[in-house]
Formats: sequence, C-alpha cells, structure tokens
Amino acid sequence: MKINRHILENGLRLVHTFDDSTQMVALNVLYNVGARDEDPDHTGFAHLFEHLMFGGSVHIPDYDTPLQMAGGENNAWTNNDITNYYLTVPRPNVETGFWLESDRMLALDFSEQSLEVQRGVVTEEFKQRCLNQPYGDVGHLLRPLAYRAHPYQWPTIGKEVAHITQATLEEVKAFFYRFYAPNNAILAVTGNLSFEQAVELTEKWFGPIPRREVPERCFPKELPQTEERRLTVERKVPIDALFMAYRMCERNHPDYYAFDILSDVLSNGTSSRLNQKLVYDRKLFSSIDAYISGSIDEGLFQITGKPVAGVSLEEAEAAVKAELELLKQEAVDELELEKVKNKFESTQIFGNMNYLNVATNLAWFELIGEAEDLNKEVERYRAVSAEHLMRVAQQAFTDSNSLILYYKKAE
Repeated sequence: MKINRHILENGLRLVHTFDDSTQMVALNVLYNVGARDEDPDHTGFAHLFEHLMFGGSVHIPDYDTPLQMAGGENNAWTNNDITNYYLTVPRPNVETGFWLESDRMLALDFSEQSLEVQRGVVTEEFKQRCLNQPYGDVGHLLRPLAYRAHPYQWPTIGKEVAHITQATLEEVKAFFYRFYAPNNAILAVTGNLSFEQAVELTEKWFGPIPRREVPERCFPKELPQTEERRLTVERKVPIDALFMAYRMCERNHPDYYAFDILSDVLSNGTSSRLNQKLVYDRKLFSSIDAYISGSIDEGLFQITGKPVAGVSLEEAEAAVKAELELLKQEAVDELELEKVKNKFESTQIFGNMNYLNVATNLAWFELIGEAEDLNKEVERYRAVSAEHLMRVAQQAFTDSNSLILYYKKAE
C-alpha cells in the first residue's frame, strides 16, 4: 500500500492512499483528544463532543442533511485516547465532505439550546449503558482499581452523570478551542481520489483554519503495582461475573504484540484455551473472553467470564489462573501460535481491503508513530516467538500485578 503525506502550515497532517476499486472516498478526522485529557472534576467532555460536533457549525447549521443529499454517511467514536470522526461520500461529491469537516473544525455553533439537547442525549446514554444495564458500571469499578494517578482511571463516558449535566457553555467552548485544532488532528483520505486532488481540497478547506495553542500533555505515570488489588460488589444482575485484569505495556512497546497474541491464544474462537477447557470441557463458565485495551499509555490485559450456576467465583478465578500459569511454564506450541498469527494476518488483509477501514487505520498509526507502520503490522506479529510470549506471561500474570473484581448477584 502506497501511503502519501502532506503537512499544512497550520499543522494539520494529511495521510492518503489511492484505491480505484471503489467509486467512494473516505475522510477520517482523528483528533488527539480523549477522556485522558479531561479534568478529573469535569469528565465525559470528549464523549460529549462526539455528539456536539454534529450539532451544527458556524456556517453550516445542519451537518447531516448536506452529506445525505450528497449520498454520504458518517459516524464517530471516542475512547480514552482519541476522538474519531469519519464519513464516506461518492467521488463526484467529495468536496462536500471536505467542506463539512473543515467547518466544524473551524468553529462549532455553540448555543445553550444545542448543549442542552446533547447533554440530554449523553445523560440518557450514561443511564442506559452504565446505570440501568447489568454489569454496566464495571468500567467505573475496575479502572480506579487499576489506575491511581493516570487519567485512565475513569471511562470514556465520564465518572458521573453530574459532570455532564452541570457542564457550562463556557467550559465546553474552552475544551473545544483547546483541543479541536488543525495542529491536533490528522486527516486520512482514502478511496478513489488522487493524492494531488486530496492535497488541493485539504489546502482549500482546511488551510485557512488557524493553529491553536494546544497544551502539552504530561500525564502522571502509575507507580509499579506491588500487591493484588481486589473488590467485591453486589448488584441486581442475573448471575455472578468475574472480572480480572493485569497491567500491561503501552501501545508502542514491543511487548504489545505478545500481549495481543496471548489474548487470542486464550479466547479467540471456540478452540482457544479458555473456551475449550473452561467452557466446553470442564463446564465452569457459560462464557469467557480475554482482550487488551491497546491504549497509548500503559493498558490492561482483561479477562471476563460468567461462571455457570453452582460454580463459585473463587473456583472460577482459580481455574483461570491455572491456565495463565500454563502460559508461564510451558511454551505455546508452534502450531497453536501459527494459527493465531494466520488468523491475525487474514483479518488484517481483509480489513484493509475496505477503504474506510484503511482511512481509520492510517490516522491511528500516524498518531502513534507514522502511517507507514500499518504496512509492518503483520511482520511485527509474525516476529513474536513462543519464548517472547512466555517471558511476557511470567512478568505480567502475577498476583502482585492482578486486579480482581467479584461481581455478585444480590440475594
């Protein structure tokens, strides 16, 4: 995949690749702002902006209608590190996409009415996802257990509803002008648009937007964990659930790939270790999963499972730890390791056949390093050895590095 790059005078980075297998074009605007950039007493702002950015900008009162009339679609998502906006549009109407994205980067049309509407939407989402859904508050329980200093200690949606309901227009404006700037953003353009056309349209629509004073980040680092951390809660849920986590490296650390492979060895597919042994053979769990956070700063290796009726959380935890112990004592078989690597490679290849996926990936890799690293991902996974996996497992899967949450059904 040939990747092109152009940097505007205002600091906006354009990354591009051409794909003539489609008549569509994707624009992905990644803003380097997430929940970790929030004030501990004013959380949920990055997620609030995911909604506010569709509420109208200084020259365009309605974002969705012009894009729909041009045959386009759009969406957005937020996590603790970034806020990501994307759209797709037919090639003949691509300028509509540049016009829309640039105008809301220039300035939103801030109003008490718009803020009130989106506050209501986000508040309902908070209640639905975190307060009224079984196990919905796990992020609010596990993250503070894992992080004592770093702002990863709260989930993307925010610490509490009040932080959003009490947000003022001035606070919201200040957050926008602090982070939603060309010099804090990456624009990825993929699909059937030449690099020359992409540069021309980017300069035309984004070039006049002034740079802003984006604060330099200096997030506090977590001290090494020296003892097991545990929490038990009781809630009105159907069954007990086990949540385990181990602190792991940051995204750009070489061990990241080993952690990702370990999570797949444990739970990717019905033949994976946790599913095969603990769900099908021993019938201790009705479901179980292992995954990594993949965050820019030090993340979490998480295991979540629901024991079957009659199996205690203590028994379930012991069974999981026994499987982790095997990873520390015995090298993963080459055939098993190759299967996981093959699955990743096929997922990577098929995923990058979609021009929108490529746009999202290019922006992300440009943020954490350079867009060209996307082409090296398969090679980096392929380079992980069984010995590397064992070393990482031995270092990470220890009691002193563990976070255990017992989520019990209230009697």
